[in-house]
Amino acid sequence: MYPLWNTLNELKKYRFIDLTHPLDNDSPYWAGIPEGSVELSATVFDWGNPMLDCLIQTFKFPGQFGTHIDFPGHFIKDGKLSEEFTPTQMMFPLCVIDITDKVAKDPLYAVTVEDIKAYEEKYGPIPDGAFVALRTDWHKNWPDMDALSGIAEDGSENFPGWSLEALKYLYEERNAAANGHETLDTDASAVAAQYGDLACERYVLSKGKLQIEVLRNLDQLPAAGAILVAAWPNIKGATGLPVRAFAIAE
Repeated sequence: MYPLWNTLNELKKYRFIDLTHPLDNDSPYWAGIPEGSVELSATVFDWGNPMLDCLIQTFKFPGQFGTHIDFPGHFIKDGKLSEEFTPTQMMFPLCVIDITDKVAKDPLYAVTVEDIKAYEEKYGPIPDGAFVALRTDWHKNWPDMDALSGIAEDGSENFPGWSLEALKYLYEERNAAANGHETLDTDASAVAAQYGDLACERYVLSKGKLQIEVLRNLDQLPAAGAILVAAWPNIKGATGLPVRAFAIAE
């Protein structure tokens, strides 16, 4: 009688994979965010209050905290902010580009256009409006924050990621809607060093696209055929927000 209810029952037969790190006071975030920016679950109304016996907490965090989504205004002045993206833009066909074998040999590896074309030869063209996730298995470095950041002896951050050419292919040749990765930044460290900037992240956001950072469990997903769902609080004016992302897969 009710088609959507039947669809929901059908969906529940598939696997649901959580792609999000849980949030607490020790969750991953960029080292440049000032100390004291995070305070989760502080009690402001406690059990036993004569007015009402209940518990109320506050949550203080930067928008770019834990597994989070970035909106264009994060890097682009006058770029789109959170309120300009609707629930219809929270569901995507999901493609997972696996470069774990190359990252095992070179922790600074940047995915190439050739890598993406090799993926397409095997699984078909990346569809219009896709979310393209870069699997590096870097999420397995958590909960060691230094390992997740790739901290070297000189204190620099070092990890794999995207190349500018690969992202241009995704957005200009394939019209992807968003990209994601397990690392703290879009750019492979070597690419960031080359440009002296987070040029890959700046490019993605300049195209008016979305990205999700610090994903996990991409190793549990098929390379193609799954759906990614991403939901975030309806906060106006946000450049980024913690996101609950999950995949529905066979």
